[in-house]
Amino acid sequence: MQHSLSLLHLLPHHPHLHHRLHHHPHLHHHPLHPSLHSFPSTTTATTTSPLPLNSSPKWIKIKCQNGELTQNNNTSVGPGDAVIIVDHGSRRQQSNLMLNEFVHMFKHQTAYHIVEPAHMELAEPSIADAFGSCVQQGAHRIIVTPFFLLPGRHWSQDIPSLTAQAAKDHPGVSYIVTAPLGLHHLLVDVMDDRIKHCLNHAAGDADECSVCAGTGKCRLY
Repeated sequence: MQHSLSLLHLLPHHPHLHHRLHHHPHLHHHPLHPSLHSFPSTTTATTTSPLPLNSSPKWIKIKCQNGELTQNNNTSVGPGDAVIIVDHGSRRQQSNLMLNEFVHMFKHQTAYHIVEPAHMELAEPSIADAFGSCVQQGAHRIIVTPFFLLPGRHWSQDIPSLTAQAAKDHPGVSYIVTAPLGLHHLLVDVMDDRIKHCLNHAAGDADECSVCAGTGKCRLY
């Protein structure tokens, strides 16, 4: 008898995900490798439990054919990958345009060929618009990354819900919603650089940055 295993693992091990997999109604042990599990080809397992902020998600596809195991690291960037950078959205058009500028920076400083902006609400393009645009450009795996600092309801509920709704119109396209920026150590450098620039501007030694330009807000009171 031939047995095939195609399972998406999330590393480091996530207790909520493994609990969901272990109790999945269609899961059964692989007869040649009891420590592994397999699903019928029509079965999918998902989890909405957030990953710890300090974790690094990796996708590994494990396949078994006639007892032969193969493992492919699926974290490399390919031509079918796309990134959607999502902010909250604002009624202030200048704020929305700044997301476009960041998307341009991100695209030209990374290996991703398809990068689209999206606003969760209040402005266009929506997550559904961006998702469709990515698919039209040839994407078959979409990484939705929130341009948010800390986790909250928008990250845990709103953005995943809107993304899942958008994905329904594009069967066969996989997606993931990544963690927000969180407690990344590089944010210390970003904040320190911002503080120094604002103090230099207030002292008359630097021009206004693009965030404060024309507002006159960056000064000592």
